[in-house]
Amino acid sequence: MPAETRIVTLENNYHVWTRRVGLGKVKILLLHGGPGMTHEYLEPFTAYVKKHPEVEVIYYDQLGSYFSDQPNDPSLWTIDRFLREIEEVRKAWHLDQFYLYGQSWGGTLALEYAASAYGRHLKGLIDSNMVDNYADYAKYINKYRETMDPADVKYMKEIEAKGNFDDHHYNELLGKLYQRCICRLKPWPDAVKRTFEHLNEQVYVTLQGPTEFTITGLLKNWNIRDRLKNIKIPALVLGGKYDSMNPEEIKALAKRLPNGQAHICPNGSHFSIFDDQKDYFSAISKFINEVEK
Repeated sequence: MPAETRIVTLENNYHVWTRRVGLGKVKILLLHGGPGMTHEYLEPFTAYVKKHPEVEVIYYDQLGSYFSDQPNDPSLWTIDRFLREIEEVRKAWHLDQFYLYGQSWGGTLALEYAASAYGRHLKGLIDSNMVDNYADYAKYINKYRETMDPADVKYMKEIEAKGNFDDHHYNELLGKLYQRCICRLKPWPDAVKRTFEHLNEQVYVTLQGPTEFTITGLLKNWNIRDRLKNIKIPALVLGGKYDSMNPEEIKALAKRLPNGQAHICPNGSHFSIFDDQKDYFSAISKFINEVEK
């Protein structure tokens, strides 16, 4: 299958890694999550392109992520700068009337891009496993944690109060929770493991905070709800029944979009792309076919 890698030099002279797979007329730019993760866990899109030769995907590692430059500069980790970066990647690949896909934090960026003046370049939007308000996310993930053993929840909260996030037992408990709401496969697929191993902590902590439960970063007050009306293009909002993002909020987000629709994967979690893969990609195919017609 045709593939091409390009290193895109940004206006700030840093470099980001990008790779096109396929040569189809339906072009999808992929935005990974994290913040500070990598494109690696989106690798199932390569198999998808093999089955759908009309589709072309462009992977890319955002600045700070493993395959791209990783400057030691927290001032770079802002939504506005990332949006300019996405626009530079779009221009480098001469994309227009394309589909923008974003998963988790990537969904935050995809919604922001689509709601901005840049949105005129889009044909469709795929927002995967992301809500439109970080406060709702923080409330839900903490409520989700309360379904664990009360003693475990108490221990985790005590560790968080101390800021001792390297605590071995704390991370064991975190792993148990992630097994339920991040990726339900056992063991985790290699691409998921690599993504977590390659996480850039500085990007993650600057934007999110030290954990999923204590959102103290720049995203703490992020809310795009009042600007969703600006996204007029067809939009698919994906979620999973066992997602760390509230499936009901994902459905509500789709209703707030002028031309939105929601799909909740019945067996999926935050990484429905792996643990409910057939249903996940069927929903994407159905959406693209509707838009193309």
